[in-house]
Amino acid sequence: MRLLFLGDVVGRAGRAAISETLPRLRDDWKLDFVVVNGENASNGAGLTGEHAKGLLEAGADVVTLGDHAFDQKDMLSFIESEPRVIRPLNFAKQAPGRGHGLFKDRRGRKVLVTQVLGQVFMKRPFDDPFSAMDAVLRAHPLGGQAQAILVDVHCEATSEKMALGHFCDGRASLVAGTHTHVPTGDGQILPKGTGFLSDAGMCGDYDSVIGMDKVEPMRRFVTGMSKTRYQPALGEATLCGLFVETDDRTGKAVAVKMVRQGGRLEASGP
Repeated sequence: MRLLFLGDVVGRAGRAAISETLPRLRDDWKLDFVVVNGENASNGAGLTGEHAKGLLEAGADVVTLGDHAFDQKDMLSFIESEPRVIRPLNFAKQAPGRGHGLFKDRRGRKVLVTQVLGQVFMKRPFDDPFSAMDAVLRAHPLGGQAQAILVDVHCEATSEKMALGHFCDGRASLVAGTHTHVPTGDGQILPKGTGFLSDAGMCGDYDSVIGMDKVEPMRRFVTGMSKTRYQPALGEATLCGLFVETDDRTGKAVAVKMVRQGGRLEASGP
């Protein structure tokens, strides 16, 4: 199976890059299944139902969220009617929606998609991501009920992402970190067969401060004072993420390739 995971979509520039580029990538790379993290797609904070529809129509099979899952209030109701939008497993127990889902690729093979939030350096405590993930992976063994498993690890700390990657090694096809908006260079296959990347980066304008127009973040760093709200940068966006090819029998990764398409970080794909 040929899988693509794309990092956090940021604002209008990120949404435009997805709509303009993802349909071509699906055809050119013969992708079977695509997951996109969309939690910053609506003005850099959360995701509206309308923008979620746009990402799905552009070729995402599933859209994951993150700690800003419900910053856009209409997502509270939209997620209940759209199973292809996944919120974190270990979010508040009263939160609407689901933290995992079993889907079919275009050839009918079953793909599990799930997401957890980290605890280290995050603004508020979430439930233990390791026990939450363990329960889902035990219920959906790789190569059995699920022929591929994609895990989005939404964390601040690189160490926590790596620990979760090794915790899932051999039990998932792909574990990709999100949240910091900075793509790492450690795409690899872990010892037991899971494709891994500490952070997929963002789908947004890299002439920015993690996707935001540079002026206000720089003002706050230099002066310690704020003047306006952060606004997403509007230059040409780069799509960043990880491509993974799996063994059809075991669901484990046999090839991985970091993805940088368009914008300032253009690089070759698979």
